[in-house]
Amino acid sequence: MRTTLRPRKTAVAITAFTAITALTLAACGGGGSDKDPGESGPSGGALPLKGEKIEVAAVWTGPEQENFTKVLKEFEKRTGAIVTFVPAQDPIVNFLGTKIAGGSPPDVAMLPQVGAIQQAAAQKWLKPVGPEAKAQLAANYSRGWQELGAVDGTQYGVYFKAANKSLVWYNAAVFESAGATEPKTWKEFLTTAETISAYGVTPVSVGGADGWTLTDWFENIYLSQAGPAKYDQLAKHTIKWTDPSVTAALTTLGELFGKPALLAGGTSGALQTEYPVSVTQTFTGGDTPKGAMVFEGDFAAVNIAQTKARIGTDAKVFPFPTVGTGTTPVVTAGDAAVALKDTKGAQALLAFLASPDAARIWAAEGGFVSPNKNLDPSAYPNDVQREIAKALIGAGDDFRFDMSDQMPQSFGGTPGKGEWKALQDFLKNPKDIAGTQARLEKDAEKAYRAAAKS
Repeated sequence: MRTTLRPRKTAVAITAFTAITALTLAACGGGGSDKDPGESGPSGGALPLKGEKIEVAAVWTGPEQENFTKVLKEFEKRTGAIVTFVPAQDPIVNFLGTKIAGGSPPDVAMLPQVGAIQQAAAQKWLKPVGPEAKAQLAANYSRGWQELGAVDGTQYGVYFKAANKSLVWYNAAVFESAGATEPKTWKEFLTTAETISAYGVTPVSVGGADGWTLTDWFENIYLSQAGPAKYDQLAKHTIKWTDPSVTAALTTLGELFGKPALLAGGTSGALQTEYPVSVTQTFTGGDTPKGAMVFEGDFAAVNIAQTKARIGTDAKVFPFPTVGTGTTPVVTAGDAAVALKDTKGAQALLAFLASPDAARIWAAEGGFVSPNKNLDPSAYPNDVQREIAKALIGAGDDFRFDMSDQMPQSFGGTPGKGEWKALQDFLKNPKDIAGTQARLEKDAEKAYRAAAKS
């Protein structure tokens, strides 16, 4: 896919609005400026936001925070703004509520759940995106990704970072030594796990200390086994968690979770393993890593990069296997930028984040997929990530967004509560399917009832 280039235009410093419009056009035109950021912008004119302070809140830490900061630094260079990254905690809606109550909200926040956007909009915390960001969205995003950032027809969010959450990464050396092959079905996946176990390596690494990883396991199985229609119904809670389709999905997941010998560290170890460790321990330890496979999204590449494994050679990937008679699931997720202050700086940053230039910066670092259809695939650092990105863009609007991210955050996105906690308890005792369903339904009903009243 070729990048859509727009001609550069000279910034005319008549009004701040004109200057920011020039910034947006320059952002779409290609590379950044080599000029001293204290002197002029990328088009040679005065910096449109020189000295303006902008705070951006996000839950990203480690390599993700470092890579996002590189994007913000480029924005500073082009505009003269001073951007500060504000570390936030999950659930970010609660974090923002505290900031707003204290009279010090950030200018922009990166919201990792559709439900969080809806909740923040219902509280009237968010400012609609301006005309520059809208123009970028119309030019660079499919309708589906635009609609995910809208509430009741008003555009609030710009999806900057997406994810393909239907991938299984594996240690190629272990597969080769064990004589294992990439499975295409769930039955073959379990057989592959047994083959690797017989070879002497624990087959599956699970980051159960982070409940969101367990929701991803469930969602991929559910989407493939129950189908898109049921998936949409459960996401909206128009069917209950006690539905037989949920029973079937938990039963399937229990075929893995119910065999501690197949989990790195056993059940106890999986529950104590945080997501980053679940990835790195799959690609460290020479011929005997703690796990041979780890399920998670394309963003696992960031963690793999912390090891000596080379993506595409030592670390390979296959699609999440089909379950029963279902098709290969494609579950996506993403982080959307929203404005909490209606300032020139906040609106200019949203417009920049919707441009191919902003996406290109993080794409080059790896562990990132952009929903921006005009980002040239050559921006990605290797063929593996290029193929993942092409699959995401190629799906157009035919994808399913992470189910837990569509739900009220108190149920689908809060550590130690709701779905996260229920599935951690299920990992601890996968025989208790009925009890797990009952707890899920009780917590979901409470969360959706509260959301309806807000």
